[in-house]
Amino acid sequence: MTHIPVLYNEVLDGLNLRPGDLYIDGTVGAGGHAAGILERTAPDGRLIGFDRDAVALEAARQRLAVYGERARLIQASYTALAEHVTAGSAGGMVLDLGLSSLQMEDPERGFAFRHDGPLDMRFDPREGPTAAEVVNTWPVDELADALFEYGEERHSRRIARAIVAARPVQTTGQLAEVVARATGKYRERIHPATRTFQALRIVVNDELGQVAEVLPLAVRALVSGGRLAVITFHSLEDRIVKRFFRQAAGLVGEDANVSSPILRIVNKKVIEPTAAEIEANPRSRSAKLRLIERL
Repeated sequence: MTHIPVLYNEVLDGLNLRPGDLYIDGTVGAGGHAAGILERTAPDGRLIGFDRDAVALEAARQRLAVYGERARLIQASYTALAEHVTAGSAGGMVLDLGLSSLQMEDPERGFAFRHDGPLDMRFDPREGPTAAEVVNTWPVDELADALFEYGEERHSRRIARAIVAARPVQTTGQLAEVVARATGKYRERIHPATRTFQALRIVVNDELGQVAEVLPLAVRALVSGGRLAVITFHSLEDRIVKRFFRQAAGLVGEDANVSSPILRIVNKKVIEPTAAEIEANPRSRSAKLRLIERL
């Protein structure tokens, strides 16, 4: 399946792209947004792309090969930004925090339950525990707390008890069936295991911690007038982004200072996909785009 970049034109327009500048794609994935940035900043715009996922990075490498040395790709978390990008040097940065189609459609990665596969869920197989390790070793209370906090799963206690009782749980299909039996298969619009899978993915990859860590690094990397575009897909990460933006813009929080904010919020109202985009790419339906500009 071809990865369709979410909010593609909205991101490119919002970044206020200029030829000759350096841009950062912190979640380069298959290279959709990155290709658009390089196209619009021809002939001499440059891009550094980060991704923890080696498979995605190889897809991006092939897609961006036509741009030659204008594109540089690094297998690392976007939290390694300061190691590779000089402060105050980037004209803009994009963070698309959603899963790519490459990840969702590969059963061996364990991100989805449409096709049975091993419970892995790691963006970078070189790092961290697998989802199977979490599911099969965490105490029931810790597991329930994670499902509630990161999946916003109201049946977290029931599901955690069912998982512990079913151990060992080794595949995505097994886990989805355990959750479905614990909650009832047809009671909701979405599959009953959706929130459980979200919670485990967040735990395995420390997603919320990484988002909180990268935002100040991204701002530091921007030139004056440079912009940061962040696409979120669930309320937990969107809450982190929204609060950071408002604090840095001097609007809320203990550090708020209206007289000397470091950011300007570009879009006062969050940008969401059009009905046409959702119809063409249903996975975009929960996307939210927020943009800020460094002062």
